[in-house]
Amino acid sequence: MSITTTATRYREIATEFASVLASPSTEREREQRRIAVMCLPFFVLGTFAAFVPLVVMARMSVSADPFENAGYSLEAWRTLATDSTYLTVAWNTLWFAALTTIVSVALGVAISHALEKYSLPFENVLVAVLSFPIALPGIVVAFLIVTLLGRQGLVTNLAAVFTGQSAIDLATATTVTGLFIGYVYSLVPRSTMVLRGTYAEINTDAEEAARALGAGSIETFCHVTLPQIRPGVVAAIILTFRSALAIFGTVLVLGGLTVATVRINYEISVGFDSQLAGAIGVVYFLFILTFTFASLRFVETSVVEL
Repeated sequence: MSITTTATRYREIATEFASVLASPSTEREREQRRIAVMCLPFFVLGTFAAFVPLVVMARMSVSADPFENAGYSLEAWRTLATDSTYLTVAWNTLWFAALTTIVSVALGVAISHALEKYSLPFENVLVAVLSFPIALPGIVVAFLIVTLLGRQGLVTNLAAVFTGQSAIDLATATTVTGLFIGYVYSLVPRSTMVLRGTYAEINTDAEEAARALGAGSIETFCHVTLPQIRPGVVAAIILTFRSALAIFGTVLVLGGLTVATVRINYEISVGFDSQLAGAIGVVYFLFILTFTFASLRFVETSVVEL
């Protein structure tokens, strides 16, 4: 099919869709118009908050002038592809986000399982405490880690008293360990909230049947419960991994690793290399978009049936 034919076909589809929106004649067409009207605010928001800035950022990445989008140059992309500094940043971003995602989702599964399967005391208080970190900015989370694991932190000084070592030597707030704790503290509530909704849809009859047939708790979880919550686990992984990639305030304060969000800030505020910052941003956006659509293929709503 030629380009002209394809363009003509798209114009026909657009014209037909506009006609349906303007004067629907069937219930299906009226439903389509209601859906389109309801989606319109999100489309407008996406256009001005995502698509337009993305186009400008892509243009910025190939600009020859650092102060305005003028001329064309691929120097930023060549630097991004060949400079080992940016390859290290990409590797740090991926492995650290993946590690914290795995740990956070595993903890989310354990917490959700405990909340849904057992009658815990003060359950509402526990849920409130678990969800509290979601409302905290990354900088506040970083400060909490410093007050616990910094040189004057509570945990650090308690450990110094019992071990006899210097608090300065024991401080881990600004190391990879401190950053890891800060990430997990922020991400566990997100994975838990997603998984709690999934646990509410579990077929408990299948679990009871498995236990009646002699399956232990671990066997029941692995062969009956886990397949049912798999869509929730995948959704939690998607949300948590994307959140880990986007964390800025925590890693900016605690340091420990240089990741993409911090590097973009560095390029803009220190080096004022808007082209390189734009190139990093485009790669960052495309990676997250690809990851999201690839991961959604593994989300299924099927459950175990008796």
